[in-house]
Amino acid sequence: MTDRAVRNLDHLRGSASTARVLNLLKVWEENGDSRADGALRNPDWAARPIFRTPVLNRSLIIKHRLRRNETDLFTGRRHVATKVIIPIDDEDLKTGGRYVFVNQIGFERMMMESFGVPATHADIVTLRQIDRLPSLDPFLLREQLRRCGLEPAPCYFSISESDLQRMTTFVRGEIEPLVSLSLGAGNSEAADSAARMTAKILSNTPGDQLEALRETLRLAPEQYQEGVFCWKGFLYYKWTLSTLLGEVAAVAEAVRTIKPVGKVDRQAREYLDRSRAVLRGRIIRTCDEVSRTLSVYDDAYARLTREGKPIAFRDFLLDAPSMFARLGDQLGAVQHIVSYWRFRFGAGAHPAGVAELLDIFMDFETGLLGRGESPDDIIVLAA
Repeated sequence: MTDRAVRNLDHLRGSASTARVLNLLKVWEENGDSRADGALRNPDWAARPIFRTPVLNRSLIIKHRLRRNETDLFTGRRHVATKVIIPIDDEDLKTGGRYVFVNQIGFERMMMESFGVPATHADIVTLRQIDRLPSLDPFLLREQLRRCGLEPAPCYFSISESDLQRMTTFVRGEIEPLVSLSLGAGNSEAADSAARMTAKILSNTPGDQLEALRETLRLAPEQYQEGVFCWKGFLYYKWTLSTLLGEVAAVAEAVRTIKPVGKVDRQAREYLDRSRAVLRGRIIRTCDEVSRTLSVYDDAYARLTREGKPIAFRDFLLDAPSMFARLGDQLGAVQHIVSYWRFRFGAGAHPAGVAELLDIFMDFETGLLGRGESPDDIIVLAA
């Protein structure tokens, strides 16, 4: 690994998971057998792991935007890959780590040779399910793993009960117009029916209402299942954007004003000045694009619930998987910026030096690149 990559890996040690990073090393340190006496801090961590292979269950998993020299590692065209990093030394991440991209050419052979994980192992299935997600947002990660019959312990997901409750309330409000359409406006049972339907959608539990909607939309079971998962993703992203907007504005302003400690040479100053303007512009543009994509769902849902025209919503569910991937890329990048900034520069945090701030800005720029842009286009300064 390069010096810059090693330094970035070391920065991840203390950070919590974000929409771009699943920090299983930190989960292990807080819940696993990392105490001197070997005792578990949280027995549920071992009883219900994400991965059965110990080294994978202490890895760093990153949604990584591929550079030009990395795209040839895959048979198909892709912009973002799932990178699994196994630290060489859990105590000193500056020593670097071994890594593999999920589904790169020779993936199964590399997993067997490097980690002793055969192609038929359940952890390979789990990695591929994670690779299908556009981001590592804990809510969507949990839902994706549920779809393949895996329910890891809550400690693997940074989802608070209050966030779950707020998300449930938001989804119930979105579902109520659909329930009113089927039961009739003013029906006294509408509220209870909306609550039940919300619970079924959020838990992937089948029910008469969901089956009736599938029949109305004339979708095959597999089309409907995939569409509903992406619909759930759209609902979650819509809720997330509404809760992020205030923080996004604050982070954009902080990017404009933050100053590193220590001496700043001319080259670094020029990069920082350029990056401040570029980052703020990209953040605003990305949020605008997310809002436009979400409006596609809003329009289709309104035509179903207000006009009683299901065709638009049927088309939305069929198109949702492709839009979901793009939406996840964009909003995941913004979520990562906000959550990492909150972690790194929260109350009591020590100021960043020049090299660290350069790394943070370059990381944020890379995450916000458009599909036709490459990280190689970003100016890289020597450490």
